[in-house]
Amino acid sequence: MNRPLHLAAYLLAFDTQAQSLQDRTRAGFLLRAAALAELAHRGAAVEDDAGRVRVVTAAPTEDGVLDALLAELGTRPRTWKAWIRRSREDTLEAVEQRLAVLGVVTMANRDPYGPVVPHRAVAMADPREALDLQVRVAELVRGGGPVAETPFADAVLAALAAHGHLRLVLSRHDRRAHTERVTALTDRLKAETPGLARAVAGLNVTMVAAQGGMGGS
Repeated sequence: MNRPLHLAAYLLAFDTQAQSLQDRTRAGFLLRAAALAELAHRGAAVEDDAGRVRVVTAAPTEDGVLDALLAELGTRPRTWKAWIRRSREDTLEAVEQRLAVLGVVTMANRDPYGPVVPHRAVAMADPREALDLQVRVAELVRGGGPVAETPFADAVLAALAAHGHLRLVLSRHDRRAHTERVTALTDRLKAETPGLARAVAGLNVTMVAAQGGMGGS
């Protein structure tokens, strides 16, 4: 699997049995954080001394999701946490469109005569990539090999799954039993972008606050 973080995060959050995201609202937060981590890892965005995000280069990335996010980041300085909360549904829909173009998912056509729905139904004909990723991330948190040797993308995805309380991948017991390992995985992001790592570590609290008490413990 060699997909950018925001696309991988979608696969991580997709329930292949139900053929839908387990929690669409939660997925929006996870994908925004993942896209920001992707830009930071590429060196396109950094944080200034005040902890606000600054665009280093707005050169096209060949990824429409990242290009749209870069354009947003250039509008005004905000913290990583603030950017995670903004335009989440737009990023989620853009990721779905990108995955559809790549043939990873299919999206149902809107019925112009049917009821208005907030989003189109998405299906994944071949679930193996998503399932393999979910298993790999879960095993990584449970102790699968030295953290220092873990690919950066896998470490970030594990941190997102743990701090984002993605129950499809990690149970509450998993998160509590492997707290130190989750911290070590999150530190891989902290080494590159401390402010974003802090925002990821507080992701569930941010989601609850933004949604007025959404579930997911």
